Amino acid sequence: MIKIRLVSAGNVIDRDSGRPVQHLSFLVRLANVAFEKQVDVLWAGEDHVWRTLPARYLREAPEGDEYWVASTELAQDAEHSLAGNVELCLRYRVQGQQYWDNNEGRNHAIEADAGIRLPPGLAMLDLSSQRPPRADARLLPVAVAVDARLEAERVTIHWTTDDWQTTRYSSCRRRCDYWDAACSSNARNPNQYGVEVWDAQLNLERAPSALYRIVCESPRGRLWDDDAGRSYRLAPPRLKVMVLNLHCYQEADQQRKFRQIAAAIDELEVDVVCFQEVAENWNEGRGDWGSNSARIINEQLRRPYHLASDWSHLGFDRYREGVAVLSRHPIVRQESRYVSRSQDPYSIHARKVVLAQIDVPAIGIVNVFSTHLSWWNDGFAEQFGSLRQWAREAHGTRVAGTLLCGDFNIEAGSRGYELVLESGEYEDGFLAATRPDAFSAVFGNRTSGWREQLRGDGRIDYVFVRKGSGLRVIGGHELFTEHAYGRVSDHTGYLLTFTSH
Repeated sequence: MIKIRLVSAGNVIDRDSGRPVQHLSFLVRLANVAFEKQVDVLWAGEDHVWRTLPARYLREAPEGDEYWVASTELAQDAEHSLAGNVELCLRYRVQGQQYWDNNEGRNHAIEADAGIRLPPGLAMLDLSSQRPPRADARLLPVAVAVDARLEAERVTIHWTTDDWQTTRYSSCRRRCDYWDAACSSNARNPNQYGVEVWDAQLNLERAPSALYRIVCESPRGRLWDDDAGRSYRLAPPRLKVMVLNLHCYQEADQQRKFRQIAAAIDELEVDVVCFQEVAENWNEGRGDWGSNSARIINEQLRRPYHLASDWSHLGFDRYREGVAVLSRHPIVRQESRYVSRSQDPYSIHARKVVLAQIDVPAIGIVNVFSTHLSWWNDGFAEQFGSLRQWAREAHGTRVAGTLLCGDFNIEAGSRGYELVLESGEYEDGFLAATRPDAFSAVFGNRTSGWREQLRGDGRIDYVFVRKGSGLRVIGGHELFTEHAYGRVSDHTGYLLTFTSH
């Protein structure tokens, strides 16, 4: 069984910016042997210096496989030339084994500014699902690579914004100047590898996304590509973040509720989950990973997420209690530290926070802090101050956004909430998503009666969004209530949806 193979390679020189920039992109399909894996593209340009380019998970592929993608940009300046022609091979490391695709020892190759190359036997490839459109786009581009030997006469996109209750049709064009119009590239269409690109634009109007299928008509007949029956999805970048306090194994029918939480994460397609009161058996302070509640929930997902977790103190006299972050996307860095003065594991006021730095496709690096702070009278102000300082230090130029998520043990409108407000650094994401008028009165104009806007709110769980982040909240929902997935804790959960500015 082939464990890894190259699906497509792209080599384009973009001249739109005034100076040449070479874009290299590689789409890889691999067997899902295990969750933990490392996938790399090893490549060399005309300088014959070999480099390693890590790939990242893109989406599921047919037959239980996965698509991974790797890309890089190379700018030409006085000291650096472009890579030019490129040769490459693929490496897949999993469960202590290494698997390679090196084109049977010859390596793969693609010439400079050639556009895209398909492997032998692949007649048609959707290009759009590899590149999410801009968040504010209403005309969404679709591009399809087609083997010129098909002699395609017509390529059509069948698409829907209402889950196929109605179907729309958009005809694609094969423009000779496709690459020139896209990025002032000199690539031909079709190119020297016999690959031609057909493109169209879908007018989504106010719809958030579209499902689509591709139909190619040629003298050989009609060829369909619907991603093995699942349909392709085209949507601006989204980031869904959930917060939930798990109540530290104090729930009746606990294992059923863990399954309930996992089912909601799967169904809602949540990207990042921040848990508080994550518990595992104390075991004389050594812990018991097998009983860790975040681990149990994670393993019940259809596809387990990346997990960062740590504990801070003894909870309910029998558990190591802490916080965790689950992420659909790679966690490129993780860290945990106490934000409280106390670091005594036998003190409930010893509070540790976990930072997960997450690489979100089409958005960038997002810093997510899973947080459980003490009450106002037990150190909240000091702990929040420490957390703010840490978050400020971690928010570098590469970071698209910072989110402080979790149980802050302060009610909306309280002195603790006012401290967050007066920091001038963070805003209440759920309030912005669900009550924009109240949000404006509290975080915008700051009217004298701002507390009245929060009367009866009752929340102590929040997603605080750093001002100036490249994230814009576009939706918010309360979860795990009697009407939304059922009660699973003494807290409800909150789901926020973000896009990029």
